[in-house]
Amino acid sequence: MSSPPTAVSGSSPPASSSAPPPPTAAANRSTPVTKPATPEEKRPARRVPRGVRRVAGPVGLVAVWFLASTTGLLPESVLASPIDVVQRAVDLTGTGELPHAIAASGRRAATGFLIGAVVALALSLAAGLFRLGEDVIDASMGMFRAIPWVGLIPLFIVWFGIDETPKIALVALGVTYPLYFNIYGGIRSADAQLIEAGRMLGLGRIGLIRYVILPSALPGALVGLRYALSTAWLALVFAEQINADAGIGYLMSNAQQYFQTDVIVLCLAVYAVLGLLCDFAVRLLSRRLLAWRASFEGEGE
Repeated sequence: MSSPPTAVSGSSPPASSSAPPPPTAAANRSTPVTKPATPEEKRPARRVPRGVRRVAGPVGLVAVWFLASTTGLLPESVLASPIDVVQRAVDLTGTGELPHAIAASGRRAATGFLIGAVVALALSLAAGLFRLGEDVIDASMGMFRAIPWVGLIPLFIVWFGIDETPKIALVALGVTYPLYFNIYGGIRSADAQLIEAGRMLGLGRIGLIRYVILPSALPGALVGLRYALSTAWLALVFAEQINADAGIGYLMSNAQQYFQTDVIVLCLAVYAVLGLLCDFAVRLLSRRLLAWRASFEGEGE
């Protein structure tokens, strides 16, 4: 029998047929290099601007109101059409009645808001920063908050008469509560770890209040400011029913006597526009003051 063939010395064993061939330079050039998608590429493209989406709801309501008025589904005796309201706005602006009423109401709202804001800020700081202040003030504010402030109108008339004082006092009272509770809550909810870190850095009590506690309470204070401004205009609606001789509420009272629904709707629209302008101003203020918050950057999404 013949012996099996032996391998030649110095020769390499045959390559296995299952091993893949090494990549060539041409193959490397033809293979595309994929990059990870950036956050901007992951976001879906917005086809409708956000501003358009925001106004779509109010514009749609006005369109439905217009169609209901023109088709007769909404009689003029129940609610005037948008065209009549706009025409009445032009007439009252031409005679100067509407600008004069807006100016009178604006003065009352501004004065009452400033008084209420000062009172709320002083009370919230005293209750939030001092234990004695919390024990004395917070329970009393909670008790008075349960009383409907609109129901105090007869008592305000007895105390202050029927001139401008009860109107301003009612607006100030309505502003005080939302500002106080939001600022007080913001102070009390300050992060304990940030306070401890400030102490380790050598901050005293004044430094902690200035650099840690008050900045932590700022978001809550701005939320309270939005509520307070809307409450100021709401309080003004009731306040101007107290023997007013000027203002938006005065126009509404006269229109109610003569069943002028167009004037009533116009006055309500003016209240709404003034409230929206105040809310827009607070939003701009929030964007500037809260730019340091990473979570606030997502509000514009």
